[in-house]
Amino acid sequence: MIAFQSSALRKRPRPRVPVGVRIYAIGDIHGRADLLAQVLNRIDTDLAKRPVSRGIEVFLGDYIDRGPASREVLDQLAMRKPPHQSVFLKGNHETYIVDVVANPSLLDDWQRFGGFETLMSYGITPSLNTDAATQMQLAVAFGKVLPESHRRFLVNLRSSYTCGDFFFTHAGVRPGIPLDEQRDEDLLWIRDDFLFCEEDFSKIVVHGHSPVRAPDIRSNRINIDTGAYATGQLTCLILEDDRIDFI
Repeated sequence: MIAFQSSALRKRPRPRVPVGVRIYAIGDIHGRADLLAQVLNRIDTDLAKRPVSRGIEVFLGDYIDRGPASREVLDQLAMRKPPHQSVFLKGNHETYIVDVVANPSLLDDWQRFGGFETLMSYGITPSLNTDAATQMQLAVAFGKVLPESHRRFLVNLRSSYTCGDFFFTHAGVRPGIPLDEQRDEDLLWIRDDFLFCEEDFSKIVVHGHSPVRAPDIRSNRINIDTGAYATGQLTCLILEDDRIDFI
């Protein structure tokens, strides 16, 4: 592993996680079950080679949509059992998948975010005709095939997680607002106001949501959304003591 090397980060004590803890943070998956399986295998191999008291996996949300295998992704995550300690955060894409069953009018919005690819992964072929009657039919059909294990997984997603000097969330935080007072809307959706802010957030924010070509390490945040569904690169960040690495 390597220590934080950014010149900006060297101006302050190096951020760290508690002794005996190793964090594996996984970026936006977006229906790439194949890449997720590879990352989970690499995590398991790393833990076997380098045992640690507490290995914690933090998934940053956006498990579904755009990619071809959203159902398979949720299957893998819902079945991730101890000894793995896993923290599952909510992404903005997860705001639709459960609500659309009760509110079919959301299908139009979900379609723009790649939701139809998710429907197809559950064996439903949506029509381009999205009138009210068709929306209702799709919502009813989807409600019948959405497994209870997936529903439980989705409704139990968290908005944020804190460990040591790091704050994990999907999109970012609203500058000027204490971390414990952040709104879910910002944690799931914020972009420019957060991305262009250079102020100290009190902890290093580890996030996804805004795709980058390679992990982006800044003085106040680390972006690990490397556009898996389009690039074939799903990033896993490792934090241990005051060091970082990627597998």
